[in-house]
Amino acid sequence: MKKVIGIISIVLFAIITFQSCAAGVANALENSNSVSGTAGFMLALCMLIGGIIALVSKLNKGITITSLVFYALGGVVGIANIGKFADLKIWSILSFIFAALLLLDLIKNKAKYNNKEVKAK
Repeated sequence: MKKVIGIISIVLFAIITFQSCAAGVANALENSNSVSGTAGFMLALCMLIGGIIALVSKLNKGITITSLVFYALGGVVGIANIGKFADLKIWSILSFIFAALLLLDLIKNKAKYNNKEVKAK
């Protein structure tokens, strides 16, 4: 499941970045004080980092938690700065869903993560 989330996140990075650039240009042309374009880019960056980390985490609990934190942080940044970029709400909720799925993976496979740490010592 982590690999699927990682790959989807990397693909979504390109889509969200393009939309965020368009929203940023629209904000600049309208001379509004909205930062939804920048927030969208920050969300996309957090999803990219979280996706890459999720792909390489294997059964390492610390790296999986780091990926989860990046998804949650991206979701918070997106939700806090929606403004006129309405799609940012969708991407933020998706980021929270990815964080929840990673948390579910940690809870569901707790024994595998703990056995991996015991073997490493």
